[in-house]
Amino acid sequence: MDHMSEELDRIVNSPHAHANVILRRSRRISMKYYYVYILTNKSNNVLYTGVTNNLIRRVYEHKNKLIEGFTKKYNVDKLVYFEDFSKPADAIAAEKKIKGWLRSKKVKLIESKNPAWNDLSLSF
Repeated sequence: MDHMSEELDRIVNSPHAHANVILRRSRRISMKYYYVYILTNKSNNVLYTGVTNNLIRRVYEHKNKLIEGFTKKYNVDKLVYFEDFSKPADAIAAEKKIKGWLRSKKVKLIESKNPAWNDLSLSF
């Protein structure tokens, strides 16, 4: 079992029942859905838009700085927005669209679903 699987199993078996239900559901969903997501840093002044077929794994990678690049360099690991799609082409198109937006439009999108800019991954 790899480190990520061990960590996910530890979370699943933790006493936090609500998070466990969400995580189990997310594990099933991650096999069928594709996600566009927006991350920010602690002070909410850097935004990163990405796409993945497994949101839990991808956020784990960002939080643990497992992948070199922008998010590691700028400490971008707080999930503030995500949307799921059943087709990968739709998720990729949405990612490209959002990446082309001005910051102000991205902020409006985030605040339409998450006005407090909470880290949504804490509920996994």
